[in-house]
Amino acid sequence: MLAANEQQWLNGVIDKITTKMDWVSEKSRNKIPYTTINGTHDDRNFDNPTGTETDGINWWTNGFWGGMMWLMHHETGNEKYKEIANISEGQLDRCFEEFYGLHHDVGFMWLPTSVANYKVTKNPESRKRALHAANLLAGRFNLAGGFIRAWNDIEKNDTRGWAIIDCMFNIPLLYWATEETGDPRYKQIAMKHADTAMTAFVRPDGSVNHIVEFDPFNGGVVKTYGGQGYEEGSSWTRGQAWGLYGFMMSYIHTGKQEYLDTAKRIAHYFMANIPESGVIPVDFRQPKEPRREDDTAAAIAACGLIEIAKAVGPYEKDAYVEAALKLLKTLDESRSDWSRDNDCILQNGTGAYHASSHHHPIIYGDYYFMEAVFKLKGNDLYLW
Repeated sequence: MLAANEQQWLNGVIDKITTKMDWVSEKSRNKIPYTTINGTHDDRNFDNPTGTETDGINWWTNGFWGGMMWLMHHETGNEKYKEIANISEGQLDRCFEEFYGLHHDVGFMWLPTSVANYKVTKNPESRKRALHAANLLAGRFNLAGGFIRAWNDIEKNDTRGWAIIDCMFNIPLLYWATEETGDPRYKQIAMKHADTAMTAFVRPDGSVNHIVEFDPFNGGVVKTYGGQGYEEGSSWTRGQAWGLYGFMMSYIHTGKQEYLDTAKRIAHYFMANIPESGVIPVDFRQPKEPRREDDTAAAIAACGLIEIAKAVGPYEKDAYVEAALKLLKTLDESRSDWSRDNDCILQNGTGAYHASSHHHPIIYGDYYFMEAVFKLKGNDLYLW
């Protein structure tokens, strides 16, 4: 139960989201946005002539716009959001046709689109798409190492033994496939990957590695990489958030206590490092200058913290809710554009510490911000 002033704030944010998404959805109804260009959504709805996952229709974030539409449909009951979600989902069929650009992130792409659609409407075509994606993901499982392989490179970077913490968000597609079909293989693969991630990715202090390289032929950890964080051994904040919320997803689907305990351990590390300002850096161990932040990490972490609060006892939950509220209030008050000058809400996302650009909108920042806000309301549509 939120205090009266917090409930008033929450109602106000929901009103702002509803107002903004009403016109943004119409403006971008045929797009699959990733960021903005001069305030206007770009569009990843184009073919990948090279057959890679670097851009275009195979881009890993292309499910979030459809997911935002399903969140808004659930919140408002407005049928236009279902129509736009269906447009977005249908556009992703070209990914199956091209095939070569797909990798471990099929969960990010088809959970918020096809699985969401099937949960809401029981559309048999959506079920078929989601099961096809689940089979592609299951096919990436490395038996020797007990992990789902990330990416497809061999020539530029030999990634045959690579796995990343982000994949904790993809494996719920496998849990769903078992729940839908009764075939235990999908869930078995998901849990094997989660078990491997508990020991290979999560450090004793609750921080996490972004990339772990395994021996793809014999198993065992070869080395770790800093990936999108500052350096090897540092603490990329979005990776912390992927782990925090990702292990909660596995707990929700399995009830395995170790997953909840792991989510809490990562959460305690994250909470202990939240700055007084509430503004989350790209890496908790980055230099003080240049100042680089990532509001997408804050939004994702807030979702996970609220889910932990639902799973723990009454004496524990307040700390998680308070941390989530601090993150979300900071995003609302100082990192959001609620005007018509920008199609995105959150403005200071960062893809990676060493990226060429920083502090720009990224579509999953808006998605997870909306998801977290609706979670606080208590009647959210759970898509994972």
